[in-house]
Amino acid sequence: MRASSPLALQDRTVVLIGGSTGIGYETAALAIAQGARVVLGGRTPARLESAVSRLGGNAAARVVDTSEEESIAAFFAGVGTVDAVFTTAADYATGPFATQTVSEARSPFESKFWGQYRVVHAALPHLSPDASVVLMSGAASVRPPGPAAAYVAANAAIEGLARGLAVELAPIRVNAVAPGTIDGHLWRSRPAEVRDAAFSAYSADALLARPGTEREIAAAVMHLFTSTYTTGSTLYVDGGYALR
Repeated sequence: MRASSPLALQDRTVVLIGGSTGIGYETAALAIAQGARVVLGGRTPARLESAVSRLGGNAAARVVDTSEEESIAAFFAGVGTVDAVFTTAADYATGPFATQTVSEARSPFESKFWGQYRVVHAALPHLSPDASVVLMSGAASVRPPGPAAAYVAANAAIEGLARGLAVELAPIRVNAVAPGTIDGHLWRSRPAEVRDAAFSAYSADALLARPGTEREIAAAVMHLFTSTYTTGSTLYVDGGYALR
């Protein structure tokens, strides 16, 4: 049997929830460069409008809240057939096991794990037969960065979800991307002294001795979107952090 070539995104529909900023936005830009139609999702209309304006004519946007099943269902009802899905939207707390409340510890599961679970569940009736779903975990799943046990566990659960869905949904492909610390939108919103300390510590721990960039993670997501023989895998885009 002849091997398949990489999936072409030309005239395909890519859904990026959390795509108005950061890694999601960079993925949108790369997908549009390959001729895809991109639908951005997020909670803030002004950010979505700004992103669409910058991305150009092949981008559209719809408001969605990944904490609400009805909101996600309404989002996909207006999108049509979907060929690729990636969700970066999440809002959670991290902290030490001994002092974090159960409610705080639950937040990475509720927002990051269940948010992505709800998105894939709602997307399922709309996915094309050769669609690609990419979940986002984090390198903390295999190398805890410090006292953040619930966050570590949530990321590991997302990678397990990717494997389980790959089995259940085949031939739809489901993978996870696991970034390390990224110099981008999230960290730029934090105080400079906090950011500099985190980047310095990460650079000391990673084989490539630096944080990553949003475009580097987006490129990995694009690989998983288009690699027709990759499913059930987690791609660690962490500069070798997990190996030290």
